[in-house]
Amino acid sequence: MINGVNWDYVPVGENYAYALWTQPDAFIREALEREMVLVKRMGGNAIRVYAGIPPRWVRHIYETYGIFTVVNHPLGRYGTTIDGVYQAQTNYADPRVRQAITDEVMALVNEFRGTPGLLLWLLGNENNYGLTWRSAETEALPVGERDAARARYLYSLVGEVARTIKAADAAHPVAFANGDLQYVDLIAREAKGIDILGSNVYRGASFRDFFDVVAAKLDLPVLFTEFGADAWNAREAREDETAQARYLVAQWEEIYGHAAGQGPPGNAIGGFTFQWSDGWWKFGQETRLDQHDVNASWPADAYPHDYVAGENNMNEEWWGIMAKGPPDARGFFELHPRAAYYALQRIHAVDPYGPGVDRARLRAHFASIDLIGLTAQARAERAAADGDQSPVRVKGMRLELTSFSTGGARIRTPTSSAPSATDRPAFTGFDRMESYFVEFEAKPSPRLQATLAVNVLGHVAENPIDEIFYENRGRQRTLGLADGGALPTDGVERLKVYRAHVSWDAPTFRLEAFHRSGHYHWGYEGDFFGVYREANYGRNIDIYNAVAPTGLELTGKRQLTGLSVAVGPELWWGANPAALVKYRRQIAGIDVTGLIHEDLARIPVGSTTSSLAIPLPPTRRVSLALATTLGGIGLEAGGIWAGSTRVGETFQYVEGTPGNYQVLQDVIRPSDTFGAKAKVTLTRGRVNWYAQGAVMGLVADGGPTAVQTFTGWWLRDTGMSNQWNAMSGITYTIGALQIAPNVLVQAPLIGPMPSDAPAPARLRNVLRDPFVVRGNREMAAGELVLTWDPTPATWMYQWDNDVREDARFAASLAYTYKHLPTGMDAAIGILGDGRTPFAFPASTPARDLWEVRLRTVARVGSDIRVIANLYGGTAEPNGNSQRLVSRAGGDLRLVTGPMKVMGAIRFNDFGPYDYHRDFNLTFPAQYLADVAYVLGKPQWFDLPETKLGLRGTYRTLDRYSPRYCPVRVANAIGDQVCDGTAPGYPLGREWEIRSYLTVAW
Repeated sequence: MINGVNWDYVPVGENYAYALWTQPDAFIREALEREMVLVKRMGGNAIRVYAGIPPRWVRHIYETYGIFTVVNHPLGRYGTTIDGVYQAQTNYADPRVRQAITDEVMALVNEFRGTPGLLLWLLGNENNYGLTWRSAETEALPVGERDAARARYLYSLVGEVARTIKAADAAHPVAFANGDLQYVDLIAREAKGIDILGSNVYRGASFRDFFDVVAAKLDLPVLFTEFGADAWNAREAREDETAQARYLVAQWEEIYGHAAGQGPPGNAIGGFTFQWSDGWWKFGQETRLDQHDVNASWPADAYPHDYVAGENNMNEEWWGIMAKGPPDARGFFELHPRAAYYALQRIHAVDPYGPGVDRARLRAHFASIDLIGLTAQARAERAAADGDQSPVRVKGMRLELTSFSTGGARIRTPTSSAPSATDRPAFTGFDRMESYFVEFEAKPSPRLQATLAVNVLGHVAENPIDEIFYENRGRQRTLGLADGGALPTDGVERLKVYRAHVSWDAPTFRLEAFHRSGHYHWGYEGDFFGVYREANYGRNIDIYNAVAPTGLELTGKRQLTGLSVAVGPELWWGANPAALVKYRRQIAGIDVTGLIHEDLARIPVGSTTSSLAIPLPPTRRVSLALATTLGGIGLEAGGIWAGSTRVGETFQYVEGTPGNYQVLQDVIRPSDTFGAKAKVTLTRGRVNWYAQGAVMGLVADGGPTAVQTFTGWWLRDTGMSNQWNAMSGITYTIGALQIAPNVLVQAPLIGPMPSDAPAPARLRNVLRDPFVVRGNREMAAGELVLTWDPTPATWMYQWDNDVREDARFAASLAYTYKHLPTGMDAAIGILGDGRTPFAFPASTPARDLWEVRLRTVARVGSDIRVIANLYGGTAEPNGNSQRLVSRAGGDLRLVTGPMKVMGAIRFNDFGPYDYHRDFNLTFPAQYLADVAYVLGKPQWFDLPETKLGLRGTYRTLDRYSPRYCPVRVANAIGDQVCDGTAPGYPLGREWEIRSYLTVAW
């Protein structure tokens, strides 16, 4: 009897892309030890895993724990790759697809042939539920016959592959994992060659006539490849271990009762309980990976304990017989047995083929299983393991202890700090910093979870050469006294809320409230004009001590499905207090999305500390977007009405030629508030193509394009008002190589104000004028992207590809050229006080820009990964400097075992802060190296981890660099001041050596 479980290893916070088998051998060995011991104690003798497990680990599991492995090839269930192109829908009628799948399966057979511990070959996984591909033959059939025609191709392939396997390996049987008994007659006719019928069955407590139907129509052994029950009671909104265990006891009793010798038809050979541990990623797939979602995905009246007519009750993230704890610093997690685990332990204690085991003994054995007692046992053990069961707990803490040693030559930074100094760095030499973070979690119910993280400052360093950072809010300040003296103080903002988040999963809505915790855009949910912006800013949110994003999102469910609401004082960095309402539904096969955005007030102009997030005057926007697919062609179109709050405002423009300009004035009209946009996409095998165009009125402002189309193009629509644009791109795939040219042409409806226009002319700016010409300036641009990616299922341009990319080597090379025949209106900068915005008096001139970028990802062995990024080209500043910058550089990151190494080099490039580019401040050379020893698994992203490290930064300085001071000269009042523009002096330099200890848990 196969007493199996569907098994995988996915820590909380990861998803389907996580691959245990790519981890270091020592990690895999310990993970298996933690899990297989528990499988064995449960009485399990087999696990079902998908293709990807290496043969040596199948052998290890068998020889160490006595557990067999079923290796499951999906047989195209989740798409196929043909000629290097990933196809999400598998066309089983296509001879190339059939051959490719057969070749894949036989490569797997050849790889595993003779491996100890291999139990059988399993093909597919409910492939009959994914027959959505189209062909000329199927489209010509009546609608009701199309699925059956597709299924015939599927099952004939199953039979062909099964027979091919058996010709190569007669030692192992072949099974197919069907979805229940759908198309059983086609299976009997087309799938000849399979030895076992596998089936994923969710019929509740009883399999009913399943055994008899299989016996009558197929005469094959029955293996349940998936079955079970989830542990969440959707009706009562609580975890229900007893109900889950009750279903499993009833299901296994039927399996044992239909084993050979136990009763007719005697064709049950066991099953694989679904599933071993909870999958926290299954509902959102890509989002909310650290939250245990209680959203039900589908309805099943076969589970009457929590079924309500018209509502879903199957909770995808709660099917584990094991509850899952958070990962530790090394990536391991604890498992907590549910009552179902202990019930299976009792079930598997009896052998239905054992001596003296008859139907009566089996009935007595199953009747003796005390589900209430097992539930109490599971809860008691989990409580003991969890310790404090109060609804409020300390979720995590982080201690950051850092020392800085700085120095340099020909810089204005003094060797000691002056009490009244306001410049930073305040001095060169040694200093230190302590910063502490504590995160609290409240979980009064499974549907409501809240976290609050606070930061506590110790000593704040005054000497880092990167002078802007989160903790500098608490740096020493000097207060002037009435008697003319000075009082230094360092008690400013020593305690501050760092981050907060609330998640409330109600029956009819999901609410996410956030403060500095980030959120995603709505671009993939019908927001065609990019009105609701993404607010994940990485380190920038800390560097500039921003208080955004702050607000809440509400997503409707059940009768509110399609409704989304966002309200808050600063939903993205620099946003005004606003409310957004979006409603999306499908009408006659067309996705229709309406969106309303209303600014409720104006955020204070001085509330931002970065030119990256300049507050704009309040606006009002309404958009309507339509999207559909016709014959494989994607169509999107929409209109926007925006900026009605600016109607009646005046603006300047000019007519004439240089030296003969006439300055005129006009007014914003209602017609200037409308915009329109359309997009077409086409996918045909190796070729993907798109075309897009837009016309946006003078104040019909949208937002930046956040969605990606086909590949990682950099040229995109800015979404700004006052422009028309047209763009198009195509990708062509040859094996693992993708060739992708892309073009963009755009122009403003009313051009920028010339810098040489006579008074009263001035450059427009966003603080005073209804519209500007900046990112919407006239442009003719093109780019070519070449991508080498042997594993296209892990897309090279996903935001988290640093972690996901599973190719041994992947690379992308991009060249971009921009022809910019005009200048721009004024950019906004921040004065030296760090808060007051101002408009630059001029802008950069007409020019052409180009850039080359190269990114490579390489896996060197199982525990070495290297990622490199290189670039070179020209760049212009944001402000009024006329100097064109020719720059180059790159960075390299390497992780091997517990070591994390990072290096970067840049030549003639901007510094790390936005004001460097605003004022065209560059360094001739910048070098950085960082080496850290990490406790546990090193993170690729800048996430908290326990590590000990050393970082060195070295920069050379010239006349375009901040703090360059080759000589001091007397100013008008006789004070000695730096003259960074004095000719004939050598380069300056500044350096910093930083040692750090971060302890995080």
